[in-house]
Amino acid sequence: MDDLKAVLTQYLDEQHAALLWKVDGLGEYDLRRPLTPTGTNLLGLVKHVAAVEAEYFGLVFGRPFPDAPAWLLDEEPADNVDMWVTAEESTASILDLFARVREHGAETIAALDLDATGVVPWWGNGGVEVTLGRIVVHMLAEVARHAGHADIVRESIDAAAGLSDGNDNLPSQDAAWWREYYDRVQSAAREAARRTD
Repeated sequence: MDDLKAVLTQYLDEQHAALLWKVDGLGEYDLRRPLTPTGTNLLGLVKHVAAVEAEYFGLVFGRPFPDAPAWLLDEEPADNVDMWVTAEESTASILDLFARVREHGAETIAALDLDATGVVPWWGNGGVEVTLGRIVVHMLAEVARHAGHADIVRESIDAAAGLSDGNDNLPSQDAAWWREYYDRVQSAAREAARRTD
């Protein structure tokens, strides 16, 4: 059987790479602009994942993330402070934070057994004891969720879609096929709505 820690780490690394691929090659405006009514934006997703991982692979296991930005240390942060990037924060600083958090998380995973315990103080009343294995799975789900958000947001910017650079995991079809496919899906949706009205 494969080493479970290695398998989980590989999948987590793949989700990190997918998220980073979604910010590649865009200008400052497209990286930061809100594309949903709740303000979802690409660089904000990267910032959020960095913030969450810093806490779960840091504080939970008594391994605080070093040199954390002030907004991450604030005991009463402003709502959604980690979901968008101010004009003063550079893209490079957010990507650097993400890289440093990934490295710190990898060190935590390498240093501890999957059954090592920690406490998530913000879960429940007074915190919940968890294992590293549970937190790795939790973070894998968290990063995958936000990589999926980023995929849709990026597609709405410039039609770039798919799993990763060199492997979009989509049918290899031309633009005409995709337009016809889109129209077929739209037609089915309208027909289903008509039948239930």
